[in-house]
Amino acid sequence: MNKSIVKIEHLSHRYHKDWAIRDISFEVGQHGILGLLGSNGAGKSTTMNILCGVLNQTEGNVFIDGINIRTEAEKAKRKLGFLPQHAPLHLDLNVDEYLNYCAAIRDIPAREIRFAVAAVKEKCGIAHFSKRLLSNLSGGYRQRVGIAQAIIHNPMLVVLDEPTNGLDPNQILEVRKLIREIAEERSVIFSTHILSEVQATCQDIRMIEGGRMVFADTMQAFNNYIMPNSVLLSMKRPPALEVLAALPNIKRAENANEGNIRLHFTASEDISKMIIETSMNQGWELTEIMLEKSSLDEIFAQLSNHKKPEQTK
Repeated sequence: MNKSIVKIEHLSHRYHKDWAIRDISFEVGQHGILGLLGSNGAGKSTTMNILCGVLNQTEGNVFIDGINIRTEAEKAKRKLGFLPQHAPLHLDLNVDEYLNYCAAIRDIPAREIRFAVAAVKEKCGIAHFSKRLLSNLSGGYRQRVGIAQAIIHNPMLVVLDEPTNGLDPNQILEVRKLIREIAEERSVIFSTHILSEVQATCQDIRMIEGGRMVFADTMQAFNNYIMPNSVLLSMKRPPALEVLAALPNIKRAENANEGNIRLHFTASEDISKMIIETSMNQGWELTEIMLEKSSLDEIFAQLSNHKKPEQTK
């Protein structure tokens, strides 16, 4: 059985009168990546800050390897590494100076610091920038340095809050690869508001919306949950949008990019077959048809509505 490294029980936090999160519970096993997905303002960063001991919760408990982070904060924090949404970099230092500083405040023995710094520089692909000022690094390499400080003391848990935010596509791919490599040796919690980031990186997913947990399962189960709700068409002789909108089970029709047409439907059963047969009968000369998955906002709405009766008991 996979031992739980993190156990969060009925976690709630209130800022003044408003609850940021309410009754959040989940566990994280050894190794692998758990994705914490939620829209901006859903409560992800609040959860991450409590988990890492930056913020004291209003209610509930957080255990790191069985240690309550509220009552034994220093002992628990030794077991985790944290990269917050805005990496805590000292831009006037070079890479070596900064990582030596991070190693020292993590209580790594002085005789071991040189080896610890060398190891994380190699792991994170930043050894060739050892003497470069952090202010002169690109966004992607700053994130690598941020990840390096989070793992320099070899923690069993690494928490990454929006680690690919603001990076270009190539940098995102590089950081994803680095996170997967880190997860081979320890547990990783990856927080983001971007669905594709979780799908590309994580094995398990916990979704927060409106401060509440609305989905907790494997990534495979989540992908099975996301049902198509629109179809993209390309036709040589398309009819008027009003004609398409009048087809059975079609909610609306709209022009999409590159001359395509998007149809939103209410039932997916044989929707493609119906459109293909109608096109042949009407001479629309359909050249391409592609089902599209629900948008993240729609998924949040579906899951939140599904959970509401349970939450109001």
